[in-house]
Amino acid sequence: MRVTQLSTTPIKGLALHHPSAIRVDETGAVGDRVFFLVDEGDALVSVAKTGALVGISAEYDAPTRRLSLYEHGDLLVEDEVHLGDVIQADFFAFRTAPGRVVTGPWADLLSHRAGRPLRLVQGSDALRAHDVEPLSLLGSASVDALSRQAGEPVDARRFRMLIEFDGGEPHVEDTWEGRRIAIGDTVLIGGGPVQRCAGTTRNPDTGSVDLKTLTLIGAYRGRHDSVFGTGFNFGTYARCIVPGQIRVGDDVVVNP
Repeated sequence: MRVTQLSTTPIKGLALHHPSAIRVDETGAVGDRVFFLVDEGDALVSVAKTGALVGISAEYDAPTRRLSLYEHGDLLVEDEVHLGDVIQADFFAFRTAPGRVVTGPWADLLSHRAGRPLRLVQGSDALRAHDVEPLSLLGSASVDALSRQAGEPVDARRFRMLIEFDGGEPHVEDTWEGRRIAIGDTVLIGGGPVQRCAGTTRNPDTGSVDLKTLTLIGAYRGRHDSVFGTGFNFGTYARCIVPGQIRVGDDVVVNP
């Protein structure tokens, strides 16, 4: 098994980047999901709630604290990040994510695009803008199995997983909970399953709802338990115990 694609974004819910390599530590991939968006009630605004932002990409340079937003390669806004009020954001009623509101021009632009008031927040705990664990894995064989169920190719970007790999049986990653996973210079520990939300029904380029992913997953996999309760699981979480670099093409070696 080998890594085929890596997917990151500085702002949760915006367009994904696909770097050839990432640096991973106990907080996840460095620079990934540093920021997230909340509504007027300080609840997380995810892709499931609005697909209007998936075409906007973000770039963040941590040393200079400059955050830029782009669309189709054109710069929309760029400025230095300054932090304001401390908040406790509601992540799916599952956990409280502490952070500080980012002051500057980004919220106005993103609010206008989303058609609702939004605030940009920089996460301040180890999980930043991650839900359960800071890393996630998905096998191409699992996506292929879903594609066969759908009767058409399914774009793996719908699932916004950090590490994609080829080889192995469909959903082999489900068997990795508690096992050591060596990739590149890193060692990970497999976590529990990722329960999918309606965000996966949205086209990763347009943000429109165009595929009944949850219905399709349920049709051939059924419903299973996760940390969120019973639902439709697809992919698995992980955490890092030996920091290092992961590159596209690295072997994925799973040990007992």
